[in-house]
Amino acid sequence: MSIDRAGDLRDIPGILERLRADPTTTVVAVRDGRVRMDGDLLVRVGPAEVTDATWALLGRDPDGGAVLLASLAPETGSIDAAPKETWLGLRDVGGRLGDVETELLIEVLALAGWLRDAPFCPSCGGGTELRQAGWSRRCLACGREHFPRTDPAVIVAVESRDGERLLLGANANWGGRMYSCFAGFTEAGESLEATVHREIEEEAGVRLHALRYVASQPWPFPRSLMLGFRAVVDDEAAARPDGQEIIDVRWFTRAEIGSSLDGEGPVGLPGRASIARALIMDWYEERA
Repeated sequence: MSIDRAGDLRDIPGILERLRADPTTTVVAVRDGRVRMDGDLLVRVGPAEVTDATWALLGRDPDGGAVLLASLAPETGSIDAAPKETWLGLRDVGGRLGDVETELLIEVLALAGWLRDAPFCPSCGGGTELRQAGWSRRCLACGREHFPRTDPAVIVAVESRDGERLLLGANANWGGRMYSCFAGFTEAGESLEATVHREIEEEAGVRLHALRYVASQPWPFPRSLMLGFRAVVDDEAAARPDGQEIIDVRWFTRAEIGSSLDGEGPVGLPGRASIARALIMDWYEERA
């Protein structure tokens, strides 16, 4: 069950103050893109345990209790000194969290990033005030309203014509240590389908057909909505890296993908929290 985002509460005057005074309310604190973890659990605290934060309403738990975000300044110390609790990011926790906790974590990181990075009006540069329980800003100078951005991006699992091999690429930022699906942002005025064809031809030199949508995933780096596709290559021999963003492309057999998913090589694959891994597993398990 997903968290209820409680949109019906956002326009109630003074709702954050009321919820901070409610003993059933819990708070997820985030600092510099990291949250506190206790083993495999996302730590929540009472509102009174947090000071000097920017607040927002995340939603309601399945039991009806409110969940708030407390966005702390990067220099703020830990709320308490419990030794087994550490501050970790989404990539650190990987696939350790359940679906509801993962959804909540991504919401926390995406909203906290916007609260931190967008204090001024992009139209006139004026200061802004938070409204709608942290989900919008109103410019104090020109009066315009601004909302958290979501940038669409595509990610594609490219398979061979017989369906027995998968084409993956090594991004320059990874130093050749990991191979993944190909991805890129949708440009202004561009459809998702056009983005898929353009990005894969730019990065891997191949044309595609049999394009189909699989699933989506919000991804707070920095504020993306990843839309996952699978597609079949036209000419397998045409595959080549662009040499800038992608330093190598390689066709992998089903056996090689299975071994890599088990952590036994021949290459590293994306972490369990990512849609890239889900697309790879979707392809692998189809005929495993």
